[in-house]
Amino acid sequence: MKHLLLLCALLGLSVTCGFGQDDQSPKKYIIDANYFYGSILLHNPDISHLITEHPSGFILGINRKRFGQEAWEGLYGYPDTGFTFIYQNMDNPTLGEHFGLYAHYNFYFLKRKLQVRVGQGVAYNTNPYDKNNNFRNNAYGTHLLSSTMAMVNYQKDNLWHNLGLKAGISLIHYSNANFKAPNTSTNTFALNLGLTYDLSGGQIYDFIAAEKVEEQSYPIRYNLALRGGVNESDVINSGRYGFWIFSAYADKRLGRKSALQFGVDAFFSNFLKELIRLQATSFPELDVAPDTDFKRVGVFAGHELFINKMSIETQLGYYVYYPFDFEGRMYNRIGLKRYFGDKVFGAITLKSHGAKAETVEFGIGVRL
Repeated sequence: MKHLLLLCALLGLSVTCGFGQDDQSPKKYIIDANYFYGSILLHNPDISHLITEHPSGFILGINRKRFGQEAWEGLYGYPDTGFTFIYQNMDNPTLGEHFGLYAHYNFYFLKRKLQVRVGQGVAYNTNPYDKNNNFRNNAYGTHLLSSTMAMVNYQKDNLWHNLGLKAGISLIHYSNANFKAPNTSTNTFALNLGLTYDLSGGQIYDFIAAEKVEEQSYPIRYNLALRGGVNESDVINSGRYGFWIFSAYADKRLGRKSALQFGVDAFFSNFLKELIRLQATSFPELDVAPDTDFKRVGVFAGHELFINKMSIETQLGYYVYYPFDFEGRMYNRIGLKRYFGDKVFGAITLKSHGAKAETVEFGIGVRL
């Protein structure tokens, strides 16, 4: 599961770098502690036997306030950067407990009273699937899981001395992105209530107004990307295999924040070789020929949201070459990119078919 540790490392780069990017900028930190209580959402009927009680736990966060020293801060309404720790008791011995660490952003709305936190990280599950001791857990196939969290809170700092209050809702997702079967995953929806504490003692800093930049016309740029990783089909113990994806696409920036993308993917997913062999030899009713091609080709449209040296990428694709039926012709991708200079980038993306994850992709590329 070292790939998931790399996932956490790259997704935290923007936040980690943000903590120390300017020694002259104000240092104002807020910590928060929240208790939550909720329910596991039934996103897949295969986990219905696991939804028996209401999970609960606590969420701890440390947040650095941003005041506009970097241009991107004012452009996005002066978000916080920080880290979150989550402990979650699933209140079901089959599912066990989770310990998660996340890099996050806090975005503000409604005169900075509504806070939206989004975070990505890695969680450790105490009781994953085991064919002998825990065969009922078809949600998690590994101890280490990729995890995404989101919170929407009313927050008011410094209500009494340095103490503040926050309350709202949380969503926590756990999955290993089919690194190893089973991987039905879980989503927890919860209510949370907590306190904040201002480590700066209530020090007030002024926001620096975002610099007004005249909008310009951007040229079309051309991108080449190579992605790879390891994954497994939904057949438990069918084996993990490497894959490669070659992507070529054009993008057109619409302004300082975003760009539209159009391109093509070529997929070489070796786990499909084993799945084709299995279905051809063991399930004749599926009428799969043993020499069926495992390769796929897709076309996609996407959007890229630029945040400093990071960007958030979302894509929706359709297989135009699709000799073997696996989860349908439509696919989607979401993830983060980190630019190193003007041309070279690294990326970590999740490829899915609707809500059904196929894999986590680790990529490098060039933007010409």
